This record gives sequence, structure tokens and C-alpha cells, in this order.
Amino acid sequence: QVQLVESGGGLVQTGNSLTLSCEASGRTFSGYSLGWFRQAPGKEREFVGHIAWNGGMTYYAESIRGRFTVSKDNVKNAVYLRMNSLTPEDTAVYYCAADQSWGSSWYDSSRMDYWGKGTLVTVSS
Repeated sequence: QVQLVESGGGLVQTGNSLTLSCEASGRTFSGYSLGWFRQAPGKEREFVGHIAWNGGMTYYAESIRGRFTVSKDNVKNAVYLRMNSLTPEDTAVYYCAADQSWGSSWYDSSRMDYWGKGTLVTVSS
């Protein structure tokens, strides 16, 4: 059974940084990409960024490019989201996801094979 478990969310002040973690288990993720979505209150879930399990190529949404970084640790079976220069607009539940597709396909959240339950990030002004 595949499990994606997020951690690291919390309350931070504007301008600060935060790193989220996603521990993946239950299958080999060779050929998959793992990454992140977020859903702010009253808004649809939106793509943030993802990374290829093999090779480590990354792909980001334009809205966060340059501030957020996705990385991975194949030994720990974990994916991370480093978020810098946070603003209240980044307040959302952040979800880890896994899928065999790549790139712009990730803008369609309905395509994802696996989801975590999410971790809440709140950025205070």
C-alpha cells in the first residue's frame, strides 16, 4: 500500500522560510515523479513543483519559481519542499503527490496516482 506522509507544516512569519517533508513508502518509485500541490482556503488545488525520482530533474509552477525548491533523498525515500520568502498568499494545505507523468501534466491534479493527506502552512503578516 502506497503511503505519502507530509510533515513540517506550521505557523511562520512573512519573509521566513520553511521546509516540508514527504516520506514515501509502499512501492518503488522508479519512473515516477514526486512533488507538491497546495490548496488555499476557498481555492482549487494548484501545482507547486515536482522532481523526477530518477535523475532529479525538477519542474515548477511559474507562480513560485525562484522561491521554492523541490529536492529528494532516494535513500530515505523522501521528497522535500524548501519555501523561502514566504508571504500570507502562501498559506495553504500542502500535499505530496506521486505520478508517472511529467511537466505540464502536473497542472491537472486529477491525474495524480497517489496523494498524501496534507500539512498546513500558515504565514502570518
